[in-house]
Parts: sequence; structure tokens; C-alpha cells
Amino acid sequence: MFNTTTIIGLIAAFCTTLSFLPQALQTIKTKDTSGISLSMYSLFTFGTVLWFIFGIMSTNYPIMIANGITLVLALIILTYKIRYK
Repeated sequence: MFNTTTIIGLIAAFCTTLSFLPQALQTIKTKDTSGISLSMYSLFTFGTVLWFIFGIMSTNYPIMIANGITLVLALIILTYKIRYK
């Protein structure tokens, strides 16, 4: 079904996407974003949007899935950063 490259991409996508979950959960729980740079997270979120679009345009499922999920988590953190200054 998937070739080796796609499988490696899916595993990498899973690992890097999962790494955002603890930060998102901690931010939701504490509403503390003092250690997070607004400019860095804004730029990161924009880059994630572009990677997601790239994944869609190239039908690259690992990039599409990973960046779609990461985008949701990054937007949660960014929203909290803006809302709870």
C-alpha cells in the first residue's frame, strides 16, 4: 500500500507532530505562554500553513497529515499566547 519512503515520512510526521501535544496541553491547562515568543510562533504557524498547502498540492500524505495536525496545535498555542498576554 505505502512505499518505504512514505512509511518513513509517516513515522517522522507522527513523531514531530506528537511532540507539540505536551506544549498544547500545558498551555491549555495553565494558560501560561510567558515562555513562548509571539513572533516565533506566528512565523512557525505561517510556515506550517504553507507546508500543509504544499502537502495538499503535491498529494504528499505525510506532509499533509502532519502539518494539518501540527497547524491545529500551533493555532491553539498561538491563540492562547494572544488571548492571555
